[in-house]
Amino acid sequence: MKRLKILYAVQRTGNGHIARAQELIPIIENYAHVDILASGSQAEIQLTKSLKFSFPGISLFYGKNGSLSYRKIIFKNNFFQFLKTIFQSNFSEYDLIINDFEPITAWYCKFHNTPIISLSHQSSLWFAETPKPDKNDFIASIILVFYAPIKEKYGFHFKKYNSRIFTPVIRSKIRNLHPTISEKHVVYLPAFTDEKIFSTLNDIDTFWVVFSKNAKGKYQNGNCTFYPINENEFITELESCKGVLCGAGFELPSEALFLKKKLFVIPIKLQLEQEYNAKSLELLGVAVSSKLDKNKIKNWVHSEQNIKVDYPDESEEIIKRILNLL
Repeated sequence: MKRLKILYAVQRTGNGHIARAQELIPIIENYAHVDILASGSQAEIQLTKSLKFSFPGISLFYGKNGSLSYRKIIFKNNFFQFLKTIFQSNFSEYDLIINDFEPITAWYCKFHNTPIISLSHQSSLWFAETPKPDKNDFIASIILVFYAPIKEKYGFHFKKYNSRIFTPVIRSKIRNLHPTISEKHVVYLPAFTDEKIFSTLNDIDTFWVVFSKNAKGKYQNGNCTFYPINENEFITELESCKGVLCGAGFELPSEALFLKKKLFVIPIKLQLEQEYNAKSLELLGVAVSSKLDKNKIKNWVHSEQNIKVDYPDESEEIIKRILNLL
């Protein structure tokens, strides 16, 4: 029997897509030959396997005060090169493309007959049962609709809102931890400057471990210790912290909930996915704020939060299902 040839296409804007790929690709390789395509930038963790294709793609960029920057998105991306890559590529050798919110292969398959399946968190937002934010920014909605358009969808979310939605893929590095509780709180807010974060947190009576895209080295400022982004150091601090203050992305909040850490999220403005996530997390009982609010964060630090989630390791079953092996 012919062995399937699969292209796994992953987005490098943010770390969550890469973290999920690290877990799923080895499982897919049990059933098929797998090549990897990655596009975009802004990821601090790397795939452990070599890439067959690597493209600049289209990345999302942040401002300095908790919002997407449409200006940076327009001027830092090369849209001509993006279109050229789509029309000059040839992925016809693959029996299937598995796409994690990757735009080049998504648009390529709009013009060709190569089978493609979306397996991403973003896919879960399209199902009617998924909680929706109270209002949507028009441009943000357009980005979500046209960024990686694929009809065949499977998704990941904080709950199984639909039979095609799975609970989060928690990477082995997190599953194998033995969490403890200290008085430290971990912070990851890449859409804010270090100065803005410090001015908000320095008066709150606890210790903050801030992972920053701007820090060139570790440094102390009052009750805040700033670290450059480093996966191993981050996991170590996450394992022992009391709580996590972060954006309303998907992977880090999922990992915090899995480890039974207190969680406070601030959705990045104009990023519709994070507005969806914030709504779902709020329904679970997670503390949510639209901005860096000192009083809300202080109340959260001194409050209790007990949210129980069930995130079993179903990765093998998920891959078998999308490959029609069950």
